[in-house]
Formats: sequence, C-alpha cells, structure tokens
Amino acid sequence: MTVNSEFKSGFIALIGRPNVGKSTLINSLIGQKITITSSRPQTTRHKVQGVLTLPGYQAVFIDTPGVHKPVDKMGEYLLEVALRAIEEVDGVLFLVDGQYYPGGGDKYIAGLLKEVKTPIIGVVNKSDISSDKKIAAYKPLLGEDCLAISALQGHNLEQLVQRITGILPPGPQYFPEDMITDQPEQFIAAELIREKAFRLTREEVPHSLAVEITGMQKREGTDIVDIHAHIYVQRKSQKGIIIGQGGLRLKEIGQLARQDIEALLGSQVYLNLWVKVKKDWRDREEEMRRLGYR
Repeated sequence: MTVNSEFKSGFIALIGRPNVGKSTLINSLIGQKITITSSRPQTTRHKVQGVLTLPGYQAVFIDTPGVHKPVDKMGEYLLEVALRAIEEVDGVLFLVDGQYYPGGGDKYIAGLLKEVKTPIIGVVNKSDISSDKKIAAYKPLLGEDCLAISALQGHNLEQLVQRITGILPPGPQYFPEDMITDQPEQFIAAELIREKAFRLTREEVPHSLAVEITGMQKREGTDIVDIHAHIYVQRKSQKGIIIGQGGLRLKEIGQLARQDIEALLGSQVYLNLWVKVKKDWRDREEEMRRLGYR
C-alpha cells in the first residue's frame, strides 16, 4: 500500500465506563447509525470500526465495550476487548459522562491510561445536561484541555474532529471514501435487532440476550431482502418477556428493527424473528465463540 506523505490516517479507540456515549459519538461523527446505543451497560460487545474520511485524513474509530468489573465470562471478555484495543491504536478518546461527577470507574480507567504512550484526548460528553462545575471536576483526570461535547446534540464535534486529525500520523487511506464501517451487514442487522429488544424490555431482561442472523438473502426478482434471525435468552421466563402477550412485543421489536435495517440496506426487508432459550450461554465458552464473542 503506497503512503502519500501528505495524507494522515490512524486508528482511534474510544474508552470509558458503560453508557458514557461512545456508540452515540461514533454514529454522530460518521453521520450514520453503525453501532447500537442503549441506556443500559454492556450494550457494545464487539470492537466496531467506523470510518471517517475527510480531505487529507482518514480516522478509523473503534468502539470498545464499557470498562467495568466483570461478573461472568462475558464480562471478562468485554474487559479484555476494551483493554486490548487501547494497545493497538494511534490515539485514544477517553470519554466521561458529564452529567455526573467523576466516579471510581473513571479514576480506574485514568490509571490504566497512565501506561499508554499514544496520544489521549479527554472528552466530557453530555455537556448539554452537565454544568461548568461538573466539567471542571474532570480536569484532574482528563487534563486542563479536555473538551466538553454533546454527541447527541452535535455540540463541539467540529472541534473534536480537529483535535483528532491533529494527532493522526502520516499513513495510507485504509478504506474507500464511501465506506463507513468494516462490519458486514449481517452483523449490523443483528445488532439493530438486539438494540430494539433492549429498548422494549427495559429492566426485565438483563444482558443475557444475543441475536444470530441465520439467513439473509435478496428475494429473487425483487428488491426485498429476507432476513431470518434467532434471539437467544438464558431462561424460559425471559423468552416470554421478549415475545410478550399474544406476541405483541416481539412484533414491535421486529417492526422497529426492520425500519433501521431498511435504512441501512436501502431495500425493503422481510424480517422473521424466533426466540430461543440457550441456558447460561454467557458462561459457556463454546456458545460465546459460536455467537461471535470469541
């Protein structure tokens, strides 16, 4: 790959506690939904690469799982993914939630990052619902030049992009200009289904939910894409919660997911969902591997 000495590129990892807005920030920077969001922790389970290409620059963002104390094998895997990501990049965005004062989790991550030699940009997110006093409280952890933004409202994102491009080293254009993620469409479709299930079940179903696309193909002679997916839960009682009375909740999950998937694919989608029980899959290495978490 030939490197243009004037072109700059690199990989930027986002790290922070769960629910600080890492996924929302990537979606806002890229301008399209490629990674799911939720008010609940452990939503992001994979490193998701979002690609932002500007004249003379290309930044490849890696959305890591929120750093937290693991309680099962899935939790151990998520922490491993997050920590490995910050060792393999050209820069780090350390995100915190500006609606709260610094907590133990923020201080733990700051301690981890003391050993990191790559450039770190401190970012206080959710500035639209924060205060000057709370933002100032993060400066000992993030540095005096930390940037307050709102990923949801778009506040100060241009300034953030300027800082990001400022730390990129000379490098090649890794991806075509019109490419915004390296994740396959099946992966994003599964994530969008999982997001809607999270949203509609609220606190009723913990993070014991996984989605597998079992079939995805264009219907012959039409613009319709047929997608078949399994939603896995750990217990029979959770299956009933996902399906809902008379199947209404599962139907709503499918309707909401289909809208986002159609926007992603630019085609009409027929989405067929099945709910299955896979007992204690989060603590079984073979099942985690089969579902793509290893």
